[in-house]
Amino acid sequence: MRLSDFILRDMADILTQWEAFAVTLLPAAASMDSLALRDHAQPLLEAMAADLSTSQTWQAQSQKSWGHAPQGADAPHTAAQTHAILRARSGFDINQLVAEYRALRASVLQLWMADCEPEVPHLKDIIRFNEAMDQAVAESVRSFSVEVERARNLFLGMLGHDMRSPLQTIQATASYLAAINAGPGVAAAADRLVRTGARMQALVDDLCDFNVTELGLGIRIMPTSIDLAAVFADETDQLRAAHPDRWIVLDAPLGLWGIWDGRRLQQVLGNLVVNAIRYGAHDTPVRVVMTGNETEVRFEVRNTGTAIEPSLLQRIFDPLQRGPETGAAQDGSLGLGLYISREIAAAHGGTIEVRSDEQETVFTVSLPRQAVARRAR
Repeated sequence: MRLSDFILRDMADILTQWEAFAVTLLPAAASMDSLALRDHAQPLLEAMAADLSTSQTWQAQSQKSWGHAPQGADAPHTAAQTHAILRARSGFDINQLVAEYRALRASVLQLWMADCEPEVPHLKDIIRFNEAMDQAVAESVRSFSVEVERARNLFLGMLGHDMRSPLQTIQATASYLAAINAGPGVAAAADRLVRTGARMQALVDDLCDFNVTELGLGIRIMPTSIDLAAVFADETDQLRAAHPDRWIVLDAPLGLWGIWDGRRLQQVLGNLVVNAIRYGAHDTPVRVVMTGNETEVRFEVRNTGTAIEPSLLQRIFDPLQRGPETGAAQDGSLGLGLYISREIAAAHGGTIEVRSDEQETVFTVSLPRQAVARRAR
């Protein structure tokens, strides 16, 4: 009997073996009933049987073996993709998902070969079945990974949102303690609490911004008419107060007016200057140089120090990247500052670039005079 006919005829026995294996995948399967354990197994097998019965070119065979078979425009999800999404939502891990397919492959072939005896099974059917199984595994793994990533981003978004309220309460209480003049001991403790709260707030803000971009929503901006030179002068003063042992120089004209989100661009400047302080030489200044013409404004953050390695330079704006000499536990960073800065620049219709050699490292941000309020993605 050909394999496609066998799958359709003995579907019940195959599904029973599928369920018997799936129920062993603990703890995820512990609370699932028979219907949930089988979920889209039958449509998946029916699709494989239909594939075995369809003529196939050599090119199509090659594409399926790599998991690149085309998907019908009228089918938003294949059975394999839907199966993976449901398994991810039920708490299965990627190893358990792939193990299900290994078990299904073995069950179908063993049952079919036993049924074929004493005749020899059709070798072409085995090849075609393995190709169809490889395609299903590839579709499932991709969909599973996307679903897990989506769930992770939603969790991070809820975590960041829920942390903001108690953190604001801590900061407000610390500010109150600092203001009541209850003695030097209380004042010093309150000051430490205020500074620690500000660092925590910055981490939460970075986490929330990262989460928004990963969900495909982009960085939101609220452009208004501002003098960017004045906005950056204020931010530079704050950075000097936060880093009194470092020399920060602002070189800007008297006025650089445009339509931008001032708070967001202060965030970019702060990220770039702190990055320069963290990795630059301690005995030379961090320089912020602003220039502009009728259509565009540029600002550069320059520092001397060790050149950035070319391998890191290529991915420096990727999320969760940090320099080799530091870690989150040391510098209070999640490695999101440069990534978020790039997203903010993009939301303004601008760009951010970096170059680094033995003389200096320079981050350059270019912005149109009138930002287009759009999403970064």
